[in-house]
Amino acid sequence: MTKLRLKERLRLKETLARLKKIRIKINIGKHEQVAIPSAPPKAIPRGFKVVERSPLYEPFAHVAIVQNPKTGEHKYILDELQLDSLERNVYDRILEILLAEIESPKEEILDPRKFFAEEAKKIVDKYRISLGWLPDVSWYKILYHAERDLVGFGRIDPLMRDPDIEDISCDGVNKPVYVWHRKYESIETNLEFESDEELDNMVVKLVHMAGKHVSSAFPIVDASLPGKHRLAVCYRREVTPFGTAYSIRKFREDPYSIIDLINVGTFSEEMAAYFWLCLENRASIMVLGGTAAGKTTALNALACLIKPGSKIITIEETAELNLPHENWVSLIARQSYGLGGSNVGEVTLFDLVKTSMRHRPDVLIVGEVRGQEAYVLFQALATGHGGMCTMHAEDLDSAVKRLTQKPMDISPAYIPLMHIVSSIQRVHLKKGTEKRAYRRIMNVNEIADYEDYRCVFKWHPTKDMHLPTFDKSVILSAISGRTDASKEELLAAIERRKEVLHWMRERDIRSYKEVAAIIAEYYARPKAMYEKVLAGEEVKVIAVPRNP
Repeated sequence: MTKLRLKERLRLKETLARLKKIRIKINIGKHEQVAIPSAPPKAIPRGFKVVERSPLYEPFAHVAIVQNPKTGEHKYILDELQLDSLERNVYDRILEILLAEIESPKEEILDPRKFFAEEAKKIVDKYRISLGWLPDVSWYKILYHAERDLVGFGRIDPLMRDPDIEDISCDGVNKPVYVWHRKYESIETNLEFESDEELDNMVVKLVHMAGKHVSSAFPIVDASLPGKHRLAVCYRREVTPFGTAYSIRKFREDPYSIIDLINVGTFSEEMAAYFWLCLENRASIMVLGGTAAGKTTALNALACLIKPGSKIITIEETAELNLPHENWVSLIARQSYGLGGSNVGEVTLFDLVKTSMRHRPDVLIVGEVRGQEAYVLFQALATGHGGMCTMHAEDLDSAVKRLTQKPMDISPAYIPLMHIVSSIQRVHLKKGTEKRAYRRIMNVNEIADYEDYRCVFKWHPTKDMHLPTFDKSVILSAISGRTDASKEELLAAIERRKEVLHWMRERDIRSYKEVAAIIAEYYARPKAMYEKVLAGEEVKVIAVPRNP
């Protein structure tokens, strides 16, 4: 026993010595303390080359992207400060105390992590003497792990903090967790769940965080986590022989604006200006693409170009759209409460699209059409409502085939009611020495009639440019026919909007709220705003946050 304590004291002495050499300030609640920096990743496979390092939560979690020189494959190495045996014992005891002592707040908590950090710090200060002597660095490690496990996302919490990760997926027990990285695409991590119990417990916790229930009787769950991240779960070995599988599609707190998508090359300035003019004149738009092609991101960015004050209703299965408009109603589908295949209490997309017509929307946005709701949406377009939606399809021809067959069953005569159809895909381009994945609008087609499509924008892969052909446009001719503007004047209006978008890019105005504020000002005072742009004046952007 004496030898063990001597070893522990020597280890703590070494820790404190390292603290004196490198001091890193961290914030836990309102208190500033000193903590030991994370050591270099220990799990880097032999022979692999470190390509990139970055902190995820200083100093507790870091990441290293490594590459195998032989195969060229990348791997995501998560390095997280772990608890030793002494700290683990204290952690287990403090966890029980925290669960018993933290009282449920009387008011709604806006930031659960901040609330937990403040309450946990008070309780730890109260009990730290009775729990035994530990240096400050150990206490902050314990508090980090407690926060991660109780109010965070458990072992995948550091991955959820990485802004470069779009998707996190686990295929079962003893299988590596995979992430979709914005730069390196799908890569394997060094994170694994070694037992069914550990994986099942974490997934049950995630499902409960989403306000849903999962069990062997109902093993498939689709839910929305705090922060609007999409969670898809197949529980235990009911439908997945390798054990519980889950996938999380991360939601950006700061959504991509139209300026962001122009900056990354998804849209061109002229294309964005064209969509802006069309949306102002109640044109309906459909965005096509495959899985993770960027359909919803493109739809959200385009929706920000809608005139402020327009009544917008969005209809989705899980909440993904985020608009800056004040007059916006978000409707979310609901699963059934019934057992054994009963549909008691179920609210489908079809029900929501149907009931939304009674709310008199100016624009109806359906997150994705795949069934009967498409029929009601086209009926709404026929009555003069503006409409936007996405659909899984490779190109316009395959989309029309899907629309005209069951279960959508749209009459070919109704197809021209969807005025504009744009197709987005993930493509691989070589920029410098690296070849990376990018999202690009492949083409923009106007539907003149069934099987009569006019391509007004086409992406040129060699030049990486969107080439316009406005002389084929039927939408501009239709707008000209019902307004006092000629087609030449409409093209001039597109050019003015293009200059406004370019002006925003030059001044790095990219936040979706700031972009929406500029667009609102242009709608209110187009001439004055355009004169400011021509003069190169600075405009003070006042982005008033929308009440949640």
